[in-house]
Amino acid sequence: MTEPLGALPLEILRRRTSTKWATHPDDVLPLFVAETDFALAEPITRILTDALAIGDTGYVPPKTAYPEAFAGFASRRWGWDVDPARVRTTCDVMMGVAEAIRAVAEPGEKVVVTSPVYPPFFDVHDESRTVCVDVPLLRENDGWILDLDGIERAFADGAVAILLCNPHNPTGTAHTTASLAELARIAERHGAVVISDEIHAPLALPGRRAFTPFLEAGPEAADVGIAIHSASKTFNLAGLKCAHFVTVSDRLAKLVADMPMEVEWRTGLFGIKAGIAAYTEGDAWLDALLARLGSNQTLLGGLLAEHVPGAEYVPGDAGFLAWVDVSALGWGEDPAAKILAEARVALNAGRSFGAPGEGFVRFNYGTGPGILTEAVRRVGALI
Repeated sequence: MTEPLGALPLEILRRRTSTKWATHPDDVLPLFVAETDFALAEPITRILTDALAIGDTGYVPPKTAYPEAFAGFASRRWGWDVDPARVRTTCDVMMGVAEAIRAVAEPGEKVVVTSPVYPPFFDVHDESRTVCVDVPLLRENDGWILDLDGIERAFADGAVAILLCNPHNPTGTAHTTASLAELARIAERHGAVVISDEIHAPLALPGRRAFTPFLEAGPEAADVGIAIHSASKTFNLAGLKCAHFVTVSDRLAKLVADMPMEVEWRTGLFGIKAGIAAYTEGDAWLDALLARLGSNQTLLGGLLAEHVPGAEYVPGDAGFLAWVDVSALGWGEDPAAKILAEARVALNAGRSFGAPGEGFVRFNYGTGPGILTEAVRRVGALI
């Protein structure tokens, strides 16, 4: 049995200068932005330390081992046969999303999103000058599913693409293979493209539904899909700036290849180096991380039941983000603001994920059990 990964002590975490730890005063426990509280995987630390020692901090070269590294990782973790020639890097996942939208949609054309969803999925349309069409997820007792009928109506009404979040942020839903395959067939019927943000893919939790790469969901998916991946969310590398496109069809591979050279030049060399280390040598660290996240997810459910009765939490399949309904507690339109002001715990406001998020908060449980326990106890003290 894999030993769960240990988090860094609070006194060390407070020395960090990233968004999670620099946004709020020291009396606040930050469980909001998607950064985790663990030391880097040793292979990543080693490769970056070696690069610093020789001043290897320049531009990304024309060819690296990164595509082959990801292909090996995809094969081991998901049984997915990725052609390294169909992998192209960029700065980060949302830059990839923005460039993919620009490549498939003209200004003024409609693009579907499925709220509640990662807030930049709404903001990116300002950059691409496209029109966001929200087709919310459907809520079931045991989670959320895509509204495939609603998506088809949106395509019939002129939408040319959909931004898919797979696994879904904030719900943690790993969409079923059958659902993804049907989405692909719908997109093909309407000549639409599926842009699949799969940044949470390596974080499928033990004992939960497995991750299905959209491009592997069926023959139609390969024809209509552009997937975007990164090691950043899993291995806590957001500041190093590296993500990548994956395509199968010749048409969409050409579309990605024809993107401006700056799309690739924006990739960070340290992001490439760290990504190679993560994808080739990071499996043991990742398994320990997943053991910790699975344990923390169970812990969070128990803590909420004990300290915040009335909160509703459906554990997700992947990731370290919990989508918690606190609307029954009467904490107003923005319960995260009350929790920050009175409990000194920073959570994400549910409303920022779209209209279905009203009354929800998003907890980041990618931390140690002690910090998580103290945070939930503080929230519970408000009742």
